Amino acid sequence: MPTRPAQPDLLDWQPPQTTKRFEDRQVRAATIQGRVCLAVSQALGDCGADRKAVAKKMSEFLGEHVTKNMLDAYASQARTDHTIGMPRFVALIHATGDRRLLELVAEMFGWAVIPRKFLPLIELAAIREREDALREQRKAITRDARREGAL
Repeated sequence: MPTRPAQPDLLDWQPPQTTKRFEDRQVRAATIQGRVCLAVSQALGDCGADRKAVAKKMSEFLGEHVTKNMLDAYASQARTDHTIGMPRFVALIHATGDRRLLELVAEMFGWAVIPRKFLPLIELAAIREREDALREQRKAITRDARREGAL
């Protein structure tokens, strides 16, 4: 019997991607500054807009002038005298919509950047872990009480 193209295969389902990160090879550098430069370059290349358009969007977001040349410098490992500051980094995230930039920073600390909609699920998982621990503790106390003849 032929399958219906409108009917999705249950085995084809993939869980939602909760985090987005750069591949290690994309941001491999000897220093944090080098990693940031590579990440800036990758985000600019992947965003689908040219650097002038990104600079314009950043300028509007910040209320200050950002140029294509500045973006070129931020993306260059050779320009060690011209690193991106936090406000412009935030504006770059805004202009590119690339949350991998945030993830690059977060993963240095063992953290992850996830969509806010997943926070309740994380809280539920923590509650379930605590419930499991309490259940195991209760079982252990019950075993001890039986062994001592209290039950």
